[in-house]
Amino acid sequence: MTVPVRSLRFADAREAADLAAFLGRLLHYDRAAAVRLQAGGGALAVFGRPPSFEVLAIRTVRLSGIHDLDVTVSAGELLEAVDTDGAGEAPGVSALPTPVTGPPWAGMLPPRGGWRERPGLPGPLDLRTGLTDAVAEFRARDAALPEDRRTRAERDVIGRDIWSRTVGDTELPLRAVHAAQSLGFLRPAPDFPVTLLTAGPWLRLRTPFGSVALRGAGGGLGTLAVTVGTV
Repeated sequence: MTVPVRSLRFADAREAADLAAFLGRLLHYDRAAAVRLQAGGGALAVFGRPPSFEVLAIRTVRLSGIHDLDVTVSAGELLEAVDTDGAGEAPGVSALPTPVTGPPWAGMLPPRGGWRERPGLPGPLDLRTGLTDAVAEFRARDAALPEDRRTRAERDVIGRDIWSRTVGDTELPLRAVHAAQSLGFLRPAPDFPVTLLTAGPWLRLRTPFGSVALRGAGGGLGTLAVTVGTV
């Protein structure tokens, strides 16, 4: 008989702090955010979906023990339960939140294996420059709108045009890079490791601080709608 996992202990305080920061960023975009937790071996994968970017965000946390867990919980309740100090023990979650009914995206996660590197992705500094230019273009086009056309619908059209553009010689939309930047996954260093991976219809932008993933129907990128995200 499998004993339900009711608590988690992280490898060290940094893992707890990084998870808390990730959850805080998700809640910034959606105060009612849910996250799916999958633990296997000595690691915990935390999946979220910030609505402004329409991608899946993934943060992996090293655990101090071996756990087997798959549950969806409130991101806010999980953040409140994260103990970054440890209070004499290894930092962790002393009591996991009550499971919630998962949103539709929680049942459509990227595969665990089968990933291959996809060439054609620009370097980290070029990615950052592309984001800066895109934000500047959005603001300029928004400012140029006549007063009677300065509506959410018009801004959505501008945002859809900008953030759906692909990056380098890949199929990755710029909004995925924007999401990685906004969630704290990218760093402004010339040698910062950032990799684009593919598995079937899935694309995954991976860094040491987390990943963003998205998929499309038949290998394209049409499953998740493109929405506006300025900064």
